[in-house]
Amino acid sequence: MTLGDFIVLLIVAGLVGSIGRAIGGSTRGGCLVSIALGFVGAAIGTWLARRLGFPDILSINIGGTHFPIVWAIIGSALFVAVLGFLVRERP
Repeated sequence: MTLGDFIVLLIVAGLVGSIGRAIGGSTRGGCLVSIALGFVGAAIGTWLARRLGFPDILSINIGGTHFPIVWAIIGSALFVAVLGFLVRERP
């Protein structure tokens, strides 16, 4: 994986994490939080899809790295929703 591939992977993870945060109902955090959330969402979403026997939907290959777009969005939205239930925001 080249540096350009890594930057593209970070951008895609950031976009996916931002979409997941919007669906999950969170507005806290910035760009780095969105990138981390994109990677966590990809891990959770892929694990959940494999456990339920669902196929990969809209996955891309960036520099030899497989990144499932739809499952990453779903996984990050679920992760944000669970965190929202566990951690209450201050008034």
